[in-house]
Amino acid sequence: GFHLSGTVTEPATATEPEMTYKVAISFDRCKITSVTCGCGNKDIFYCAHVVALSLYRIRKPDQVKLRLPISETLFQMNRDQLQKFVQYLITAHHTEVLPTAQKLADEILSSNSEINQVHGAPDPTAGASIDDENCWHLDEEQVREQVKLFLSQGGYYGSGKQLNSMFAKVREMLRMRDSNGARMLTLITEQFMADPRLSLWRQQGTGITEKCRQLWDELGALWVCVVLNPHCKLEEKSCWLRQLRKWGEMDVCPLEDGNYGNELPNITNALTQSSGHSQDSLARPRRTVFTRAIEGCDLHWQDSHLQRIISSDFYVSPSYQREGESLLFNSQGQPLWLEHVPTACARVDALRSHGYPREALRLTVAIINTLRLQQQRQLEIYKHQKKELLQRGATTITNLEGWVGHPLNPIGCLFLTLTEACRLEEENCLEISDTGDSKPPVYQHVPIVTGSQDSGESYLSLALEVALMGMGQQRVMPEGLYAQDKVCRNEEQIIARLQDLELDPVLVQTLRKQCILLLEGGPFSGLGEVIHRESVPMHTFAKYLFSALLPHDADLAYKLALRAMRLPVLETTAPSGDVTHPHHLVSVVPSRYPRWFTLGHLESQQCELASTMLTAAKGDMLRLRTVLEAIQKNIHSSSLIFKLAQDAFKIATPADSNSDTTLLNVALELGLQVMRMTLSTLNWRRREMVRWLVTCATEVGVRALVSILQSWYSLFTPTEATSIVAATVMSHNTILRLSLDYPQREELASCARTLALQCAMKDPQNCALSALTLCEKDHIAFETAYQIVIDAASTGMTYTQLFTIARYMEHRGYPLRAFKLASLAMTHLNLAYNQDTHPAINDVLWACALSHSLGKNELAAIIPLVVKSVHCATVLSDILRRCTMTAPGLAGIPGRRNSGKLMSTDKAPLRQLLDATISAYINTTHSRLTHISPRHYGEFIEFLSKARETFLLAQDGHIQFAQFIDNLKQIYKGKKKLMLLVRERFG
Repeated sequence: GFHLSGTVTEPATATEPEMTYKVAISFDRCKITSVTCGCGNKDIFYCAHVVALSLYRIRKPDQVKLRLPISETLFQMNRDQLQKFVQYLITAHHTEVLPTAQKLADEILSSNSEINQVHGAPDPTAGASIDDENCWHLDEEQVREQVKLFLSQGGYYGSGKQLNSMFAKVREMLRMRDSNGARMLTLITEQFMADPRLSLWRQQGTGITEKCRQLWDELGALWVCVVLNPHCKLEEKSCWLRQLRKWGEMDVCPLEDGNYGNELPNITNALTQSSGHSQDSLARPRRTVFTRAIEGCDLHWQDSHLQRIISSDFYVSPSYQREGESLLFNSQGQPLWLEHVPTACARVDALRSHGYPREALRLTVAIINTLRLQQQRQLEIYKHQKKELLQRGATTITNLEGWVGHPLNPIGCLFLTLTEACRLEEENCLEISDTGDSKPPVYQHVPIVTGSQDSGESYLSLALEVALMGMGQQRVMPEGLYAQDKVCRNEEQIIARLQDLELDPVLVQTLRKQCILLLEGGPFSGLGEVIHRESVPMHTFAKYLFSALLPHDADLAYKLALRAMRLPVLETTAPSGDVTHPHHLVSVVPSRYPRWFTLGHLESQQCELASTMLTAAKGDMLRLRTVLEAIQKNIHSSSLIFKLAQDAFKIATPADSNSDTTLLNVALELGLQVMRMTLSTLNWRRREMVRWLVTCATEVGVRALVSILQSWYSLFTPTEATSIVAATVMSHNTILRLSLDYPQREELASCARTLALQCAMKDPQNCALSALTLCEKDHIAFETAYQIVIDAASTGMTYTQLFTIARYMEHRGYPLRAFKLASLAMTHLNLAYNQDTHPAINDVLWACALSHSLGKNELAAIIPLVVKSVHCATVLSDILRRCTMTAPGLAGIPGRRNSGKLMSTDKAPLRQLLDATISAYINTTHSRLTHISPRHYGEFIEFLSKARETFLLAQDGHIQFAQFIDNLKQIYKGKKKLMLLVRERFG
């Protein structure tokens, strides 16, 4: 049959009643070519009812009545039967059919209608003709709608996931060799190209968003897969090529490497590099996400050697031909495939994707044998040039194109092809674990099928080997943020896959062998002795290798990780004479950093590698030394070294057991390095770093504390040394924590005092008070600190600092010293008439109160200083009032007599203060009146009342005040309203 129809009943649920749907399916040569269902479902996948009817027909073919095509049945009817048939059909469906029936009747009765020009009539139940295209039903409109919807959501609400599952559907179709795969990909691509954001991004010059970029990459890779279909027809290929070129020429078409042009070799170039490479790179052609697929259209599968590789496991060269050099076989007679590596891997991906897994495996093995041979040859070449390269300390890059982060993901492709062949399919492998993560795959060794002697190798060990080869390939960092970011992402993806492998003895052997090759490797290895300054760093890779090797060969693990610690791009100069990479020409200029957008990430990976080594080396002094030296030599960022110091400290001091002294010392040494690095540069975390260092040194012990106190000047500023370091070391907590005996406590205290005096000499402004505090318990040191303050007072100190120290002295019971410092402070101060809220007022009042309490002489000494420095009338009157309230000398300095009498304002020293206060009131009044507004009149009258109180303290005060008021009325007679108020209050 070619047409299947039926009714499908969906049973009732708690919320929905039972529903019945009419379903019709057309099929042709084992493919469903069209479907309709009463449920009206709109999706790119068939609805449940279509699936149910199809499965019913497949599982119970004898239950489905097989009928002749309807045209055959009609042919057997006579005139009356036909009439009856048509009328009954119309009656059963008169609402839907009647208009169509009448239109057809009119056309049939009209002799020259189109319908009468054709012999016979269509029959939907009779199937297609043998020449007709036959392909699976695909609802094109639906595909367009869904892609458009997902793109419009811009990667949110899981739309990225949805689009990835559509890509996965395309791959599944290709694998089933369903011709709709390419059709569906075309529909998806059309919607991607119509995405309105493309022109917006292009106008704004911003890059495509990260999520979107990854989708475009997958799209490009899928097209490479489609055009490399080994069995596609030529006309199909030329049709795809036209489409791809059309899309590629549109100005909104995204570029392969994000935003920058990139001079990568053409996909069809073999490994040999053309010498003309540097010239044509200057006029780089625009490479879009479709360029590789367009180039892929030039590739074919007709090569007889290639055909033999993929069609047989036993294709080997005859043994007598194995002596000389051959481009087709290695010395064991195994076939080689010498094509540009990413291109060869794209072929593997195409074979895998189009449902040819055996063929993909065979080609993979040939590619890996080729890579091994190249690795061997490059090693031999390097041995001859080794001496010269080591002297020069630089190398050229042999790989213009890195395989990790490459748009075609060659290494990932080979790794997947090999591991898929080794996957143990468990019975319940489709079950998802409770956490919602799918379980990691389980692999077994599958021996390689080969024509030469049994190599004892498995596809699994080959997978590990090729991943290590690819990851260890020395390659120059590509240009542009996107390409650089992709290198990191791809590396992480491959490592995540490697971590799924259980390392058994066979794999450990592969791992060791490859690691040794990478260490000995010349310019082809990123772990070789000398590398190009702009090589992609190996930290992430080395961290994986270190952890994997450590249980089996610790020496090799450390050797490798230490070698990988370098980051030559951050060294100050680039070695000259290394111009293999045209777009990095500029980097020959000393200390010019190329634009590494991912540098922050790379430095943190370098730090992770170091941290992993420190953790592993805990307790082993020799290993810790070498790791520490590598850190000091290679890590240039203080914040990263600080992070390492903190990591080491954490690991060295576990909560549940004793500290590890070896690692603690490393933490301290790194901390000291950070102190030296950040001493003269501004760092917002500096205080935190200093505090941490003291904590660390305390944990190490008393000798470490003595050491940092003695060498403070190379580690801390004077302020840090006194206020944080010495203060913390001398605190009660530290002494308890270290449970020190008396001599140790004394030694620490003595070091702290020496430090305090040195800091006070160097920076008296900021350290004098801390120094005095630290020296309190030692008379000589305290006197020395006091003398340093006195010496610095006249030149380098502010009144605030001096007042603070003066108050401290009074508090410590040195009132005369406090008085001396307060007097020095007064000479630095100047308070204008309108500064009646100045912060120093409290200090001035305190200084006068101190002098008054010491006695008449001290008061007499300070008043001239006050008069000279303070011009603010209210402050002066406040001082005057306080001095007249009690008798001076109440502090009771031993050996002094105190009369106990109040002081008169008519006699010195208060007379001088009274005159100054009156004069200040007069000056302030004139100053205020020059620019007074009516709303301040009331306030001004109150001010005059206060002035009168002060005037009245003088013997002829009332006469003076009356003259003053008359004077005002005369000078400011223009301010009528104000003078009225003055008259009302003062007569």
